[in-house]
Amino acid sequence: MRRRCRAVEAAAAALLALLGAACGSRLPESDFEHDGRTTTPTEAAAPVRVGIITSATSPVGGDAFTGPRDGARAYFERLNARGGIDGRRVEVRLCDDGGSGVGNNECVHRLIDEDKVVALVATSALDYAGASRISHARVPDIGGQPIGAAYDTHPHLYGIYGSQAPRDGTPGWGGQLYGGTEVYRYFRREHGARTAAVVSYNQAASAAYARLVERGLKAEGYKVVSEQVDFALPNFRAVAADLKQQGADLVFDAIDTHGNARLCQAMDDVGAEVIAKVTNVQNWTSTVPEDYKDAPRCRNALWATGSSRNYEDTGHRAVREFRDATEGLPAHSQWQLEGWAAAQWFTDAARSCADTGITRACVDGFVRRGDGYTAGGLLLPVTFEPLPEPPKTRRNCLSVARWQDGEGWVTQGEMTSNCFEVPQLPYEP
Repeated sequence: MRRRCRAVEAAAAALLALLGAACGSRLPESDFEHDGRTTTPTEAAAPVRVGIITSATSPVGGDAFTGPRDGARAYFERLNARGGIDGRRVEVRLCDDGGSGVGNNECVHRLIDEDKVVALVATSALDYAGASRISHARVPDIGGQPIGAAYDTHPHLYGIYGSQAPRDGTPGWGGQLYGGTEVYRYFRREHGARTAAVVSYNQAASAAYARLVERGLKAEGYKVVSEQVDFALPNFRAVAADLKQQGADLVFDAIDTHGNARLCQAMDDVGAEVIAKVTNVQNWTSTVPEDYKDAPRCRNALWATGSSRNYEDTGHRAVREFRDATEGLPAHSQWQLEGWAAAQWFTDAARSCADTGITRACVDGFVRRGDGYTAGGLLLPVTFEPLPEPPKTRRNCLSVARWQDGEGWVTQGEMTSNCFEVPQLPYEP
């Protein structure tokens, strides 16, 4: 079973980044003590140093990209409390790149040249301008969020969802990436959906993403209703009324979180009921009641899809451990769980190298060779086996959850069983 190709989710994250307009406040950086080198096997007490790059103060807002960082830090804190990696603490160096290419290059320089980290973990960068420098330095970047095309372009960069692209310096295969239609297949087969609406802004990035979703829906046999609103003065009530008239079963969107909340409120106001208002992993958070406080009907029609186990699924041992360790956080999210999984991935790699030396090359080799990694069941199997040609079809699986007031995100079927053989459609990043 292969992991699902996350074209739509990655594009959605990039879209939200482009559409965001709020300004965040700089969060404090915190380092552990500086104490020796990280790659000398004879110095058993020396800490193992890792770096985390986060666009914490990007134009999208102060908390849009911090989930992976918070999950990874929680993992390393618990790991250190239990003795670290064979008695060696993990020393975490944080760097906020401010959401800019200049800031990202500064973070890369600081972490790999000055701090000399063994690896980067749980990267979530709005503009990953330093990706080629990371790759050239052969520093493994483990479990990053594919907000852009970097993780399908460069060797030594290992996105949280994997990649089977050649990663030879060009995105995907000859500049094209590929994504599956499993999300649309799921709702058609499991819930009988036949008509899907796609709502976008009259803005280039939003419209381009909407076209990608529409292509996938049409490939799965849906009647597609295209709705576009003005970016500056969106009339969501008119869109909601048309959705009702067209009899839409599903609503997908190419708009930001604030716009989604307003769209949902308009849908409630006009009585537009759907099988699912489908969102992505970046919006799979515990803040739904606040974000959609004025849209109770639409709020309870929210569904999320992804490639990692629902953070609410505390019946699973690995999820329960994550939730126990992050109990003190003010909110929970799927990106936090994926950051936790990225930190576990690095730790498993470092432990495999403990006898010979925890070096960049050894850690990189473990991640590169690890076919089907799942972080103890938190992820769908991840692989980096390159294919010379893009696949025409693939068996893709997906994690699905539905929001229900009083219960939170409720898992819909086992993610390793929600699987479909679907076509792979090309798109340009």
